[in-house]
Amino acid sequence: MNGLYDLGGADGLGPVNPPADEPVFRAEWEKSAFTMFAALFRAGYMGLDEFRLGIEKMNPAEYLESPYYWHWVQTFVYHGKRTGRIDMDELDRRTQLYLDNPEAPLPEHEVSQELLEFVDAAVWGGIPAQRQVDARPMFKPGDIVRFSNDSPTGHARRARYVRGKVGEVVQHYGAYVYPDTAGIGEGECPEHLYLVRFTAEELWGKQADPNSSVYYDCWEPYIKQVKQEGALA
Repeated sequence: MNGLYDLGGADGLGPVNPPADEPVFRAEWEKSAFTMFAALFRAGYMGLDEFRLGIEKMNPAEYLESPYYWHWVQTFVYHGKRTGRIDMDELDRRTQLYLDNPEAPLPEHEVSQELLEFVDAAVWGGIPAQRQVDARPMFKPGDIVRFSNDSPTGHARRARYVRGKVGEVVQHYGAYVYPDTAGIGEGECPEHLYLVRFTAEELWGKQADPNSSVYYDCWEPYIKQVKQEGALA
């Protein structure tokens, strides 16, 4: 989908100046939000791409004005409501309870060692998305390709600044879960994934640094061949 969250290449936002000593977490609640992702993933609330789709559903103004981990909380709530795992009336009551009584004790629960081990493994090792497929890759390093100029309506990894642009395939990674289907609950449908190099001039015009390039991960359906290595396609 096209949305405000797709900020890459947007004008008027000024330089990015991260603090020199930025803390990993700015507040205690952010630690809980971070650990909740792996736990809710394990519980079947959402996959990674569904997680991202929930963030894309946020109100644009709230998205820009809220802290990073608040985006995580919002997608947890979105998918909890979507799947019926969260009762919104109960959530509102519990939220108000702790707003009115911030020192009120949290509910006690039994810690699952299996879940702790899964969360630890997911945090440090990630959640593998590579899959085996029978289909052969359509492209190889050196091929010149054009990124699709389609406007996606669901979740996709198609930044506006690369749409319609021409680049060179640098690497083939193998097949990976396809965000466009996984993000809307239509299955993993793995597709071949490539690293494609776009020159800065191709992306930003003649005013760009001629010695700079952007390397972008492109699933196979995102690109079409313009020229094979050494010959016109």
